[in-house]
Parts: sequence; C-alpha cells; structure tokens
Amino acid sequence: MDRNLALEVVRVTEAAALASARYMGRGDEAGADRAAIEAMRRAFNAIPVSGTVLIGEGSADEAPLLYAGDRVGEGGTATEIALDALEGTSICATGGAGALSIIAIADHDVFLKCPNTYMEKIAVGPDGRGIIDLERSATDNLKALAEAKGVYVEDLTVAILERPRHAKLIREVRAAGARVKLLAAGDLSASLATTRRASGIDLLMGTGRALQGILAAAALRCAGGDMQARLAPLTQDDVRVCYYQGFTDLKRRYTLDDLIRGHVMFAATGVTTGDYLEGVRFFRGGATSNSVVMRAQTQTIRYLQTTHHFEFKPEY
Repeated sequence: MDRNLALEVVRVTEAAALASARYMGRGDEAGADRAAIEAMRRAFNAIPVSGTVLIGEGSADEAPLLYAGDRVGEGGTATEIALDALEGTSICATGGAGALSIIAIADHDVFLKCPNTYMEKIAVGPDGRGIIDLERSATDNLKALAEAKGVYVEDLTVAILERPRHAKLIREVRAAGARVKLLAAGDLSASLATTRRASGIDLLMGTGRALQGILAAAALRCAGGDMQARLAPLTQDDVRVCYYQGFTDLKRRYTLDDLIRGHVMFAATGVTTGDYLEGVRFFRGGATSNSVVMRAQTQTIRYLQTTHHFEFKPEY
C-alpha cells in the first residue's frame, strides 16, 4: 500500500471525532455513535481506495452504514478495513476519558476474521515484546515485564476493565504488588497507551470485545508492542457463533502474528482526552484535534495536532 495512504486515512478519523465530540457529555450514546458513523462514511468518499469493511458497525441488517461487507472509498487500491467510528460511546456520552475514532487498513487476509464475541487479552508496549505469555499467570507476567523494564513490580500499572468477571484477576495483580487502573470502558485505548511511556500504563489484561482486540493488535503491530489473545465467549450463543465460524478450539492462544498477518496502517483521533490522545477542543469557528498515524512496515509513528477552520473546510 502507498505510504501516503495513512495520512489520507487520518482525515476519516478526524471527521468522525469532530462529529461525535459535539455529543460529549450530553448523555446521548446513540446520537454520538450515529454522528461518528455518518461523518466517517462521508469522509471515505474522498479517500483513494476500494475498501471493504471487514470489521465495522455490525452486519448489514444491524447498521445502515459501515457494516461488515460495506464498500467504501472513491476507487483505487483494494484494501480491507477494520474500524470503530466511536470506540467508547458511553465514555463520550458521559464526558469520560479516552474515547477514540479508529481505523486500520491492510491488504487482503491480514486481519484475523474472528467472531464478534469476547476475547481474553494481554497487551504491552515495545519494552515487553516477546515477554508476555497468556499461558502464564498474571503474577508471572508482571515479574517478567518488571525484569525486562528494569523496575520493580510495584512500579508497574495494569489497566483492567472494571467488570465482575475480573474480580479474581484484580485481586491477583494487587497481591503481586502492581498498581491497577480500573477502566469503565475503552480497553482499546488502554492497549494503545501501553506503547507510550508518558501514559503511565504498562500492561493491559482482561476480557473485552474481540473485534476491538483486532484493532488493538493492528496498532501494537505498528508500534512495536506485543499482544496475545484467546477467544472467551461469555454465553452459549457466543460459543455457537464461534463454532459456526470455524473457531472450534477455544483454548487456542493467538499471538500478534496470528491476529495481524502482515503489514497494516493504523490511524486514531481522540474524541475525549485520555491516556493516549487529547480530545477535540472547539473554538470560535473551528476546532483542534489530536491524532496518531502508524505503519507496521516501518514502525513509523506520527502524532498530529490539527487545527480545523470550519469557514474554509466543511465541518464533518
């Protein structure tokens, strides 16, 4: 893929972030999500790709735009696309931290085509690459990461979604001596934050949505981080979906190379300020946004602060 395509794609995440940021703190999850999806779909019309949405906003029956199988772009390079127009709808609606607009783009058959279920995840930045192992206990992973970083376990911070299913994990991490950052939502944002030392997050652990796990894996591949995962269906219906799609070994551990099987480009724009990116800020006649653009092929990472003047360009 053309390396300049990554800078084109970030315009799409900017459009979705600007639109959904208008709903920040207004208590309207559906409105924020709809605004992000519609703006992202319009922005795709100016991108020189012939894209097929592989991971999107549901199936054609569930979502009128950006559903799995939808075709986007004005024509050009054939690509497959994984996206989340607004990762953290509840975060945005309540004015919380870390809502993002996200896209990953790659050639055919790069993304693992996993079921839309849950996934056990462990994710880490470049300092922990090759160190983590989902087959080991949380305690052993913390000790290994601390040794790799040259710090004490007590110096590490682990991000975990605050869910009843994680009660045992949280107790173990605390007993090992590490600090815990509980997340109301947004484990994808926390996965990204492990790649940026200033975030203060060293590790992500726990079970979250599988499709967001693929997006996180794309970013970690670009940033030189690492991730392992295992499908973790929570209901019998989820188990049936896994088996129907050919995922019959629910104990299988997927490495980063299994999740992302080739080169990928990744872009994200902050909607609300979090550990990884600052959110949209409006001013008279415009706004500022903060984004990241990455390429796995070169592990190039660009952080962009953009000023948008609505008088000279449309407000998406």
